Amino acid sequence: MENSENKQHSLKNSGKENLREDAKEIQKKARNFLSRLLDIREDTDRESTVEAVQKDISFKGHNAWILIFSIFVASIGLNVSSTAVVIGAMLISPLMGPIVGIGMAVAINDVDTLKRSFVNLGIMVGLSVLTATIYFFISPVKNETPELVARTYPTILDVLVAIFGGLALIVAKTKKGTIASVILGVAIATALMPPLCTVGYGIANARWEFSLGALYLFSINAVFIALSTFVVSKLLGFPLVKYANSKRRKRIAQIASTVAIIVMIPSVILFVKLLRQQVFESKSVEFIENTVRYTGAETLKSTSDYKEKRIDVYMIGNTIPMATISTWQESLGDIEALKEAELVVHQGNDQSQDLNQLSTEVRSGILEDLYVKNQEALQNKDRRIELLETELSKYRGDNFSFANLSKEAKINYEGIEEIGYSNLITTNFQKTDTIPTFTVIWNDKIRNSELTSQQEKFANWMRVRLDLDTLAIKNVR
Repeated sequence: MENSENKQHSLKNSGKENLREDAKEIQKKARNFLSRLLDIREDTDRESTVEAVQKDISFKGHNAWILIFSIFVASIGLNVSSTAVVIGAMLISPLMGPIVGIGMAVAINDVDTLKRSFVNLGIMVGLSVLTATIYFFISPVKNETPELVARTYPTILDVLVAIFGGLALIVAKTKKGTIASVILGVAIATALMPPLCTVGYGIANARWEFSLGALYLFSINAVFIALSTFVVSKLLGFPLVKYANSKRRKRIAQIASTVAIIVMIPSVILFVKLLRQQVFESKSVEFIENTVRYTGAETLKSTSDYKEKRIDVYMIGNTIPMATISTWQESLGDIEALKEAELVVHQGNDQSQDLNQLSTEVRSGILEDLYVKNQEALQNKDRRIELLETELSKYRGDNFSFANLSKEAKINYEGIEEIGYSNLITTNFQKTDTIPTFTVIWNDKIRNSELTSQQEKFANWMRVRLDLDTLAIKNVR
């Protein structure tokens, strides 16, 4: 009996051991597959990549003119708020060279390339801002378009575009036998061109908050593009530049590493901050849509302030009890991103609250949102009302001058002695109609045969003259 139990136990252990071995084999094959699929180290041409990056750093001749023309095109797109035109400008923009050069130079400790990259970056920024300033100075359109406003402060989307755009470009440049085309710089141009054009707009129109905000956005995006290049270059093991003086090499390496750390730390902090802000705003919208509901009340507008950790909701309709609002506030604690936020509900019909506390800006914003939202519907209703009034005037006879019509009738029909006009309201007890009615008094000297002909002609003339299908004529002699 004991032997039988021992055999069963050893069989179970053997089965478990086989499963472990199979699991390890599957994991090993999966790692090998992913390694072959994603490994780019063997297909990386390090020397050619460094040469290509150094070649793209210079900003003169053809590159300078291409930059000027692309900035003009991008400025036009921002000026008329055309995303398609801005994208078209990005297709011809050579913006990425000096920024990628900075990231590569720091990674391989190439001080000469680093200096040249900074010089050309300054030239690129100066030429771009000057071109955009000239365009916006002579442009007759000075309005703040949504495309311009969107480039005055960095968002998590801008940072992600800069990061992944920079990664895509440097990875493409490192592949053997290929040279990254201008198309691969579109994502980088997305992060760099519009902010530089917005800086020019701010200078041309003395909107310094636009210039400073856009320049800040450009700087952040440029840092993340260079940082992406630095990271990829380090991961792929690009060889460090060798110096005859080993002490100098060591000192340059220390400086480059220090610069990289100094740039990396605030960049990571900003990225985390922007990410938290984006999560806070999206969770606020989701919370308001799913939780802030009350029968007989409607949400007019909602705003969220990440810095103040505050969510404001403006509502109209039935007064919401404080107990309900307290329940909503408690629900915020269940959401990690909103647990420190304060919910403030403004009620339009709550006399206990001073509505004057709502700032003019907020109230104007509410009215503006309502106006924009319903503008198309109001225009459609206006057109329908105008059409109905036109049709109604036909039936009422309001679209003609009775005095002029009576004169024309007297000239055409000498036998008419008197004409009267009125709107006759009739009903068959199912619907009611308003029928234009003319009463015509004819000269009693006209012969009966001629009178019948004149009356028929007069009726036909009136229908054509007034363009009415429904018309009543009473003939009196």
